[in-house]
Amino acid sequence: MRRAANDAQSKADELRDKYGPPTATPWTKQQTDLYETALRAWRDLDRDLQIAITEYAKEQGRPLREIEAEVNAGAGQPTEGF
Repeated sequence: MRRAANDAQSKADELRDKYGPPTATPWTKQQTDLYETALRAWRDLDRDLQIAITEYAKEQGRPLREIEAEVNAGAGQPTEGF
């Protein structure tokens, strides 16, 4: 789930970088729709991940930050701040 959320975030970031700031050069409807879809996918995946991590931490009686750090490490993401 963490990898999928990271991939979705990367896709949204790539589109934003590719299209540039929408206030500098207006995006086409297709560009806007594609970016908004990528952004929604990222948010939905990240939300679902946070819900799953929270539920798992409660079930296991372990600190949320500890579980988040393990999930991030398993996905190859730095765990600084956890």
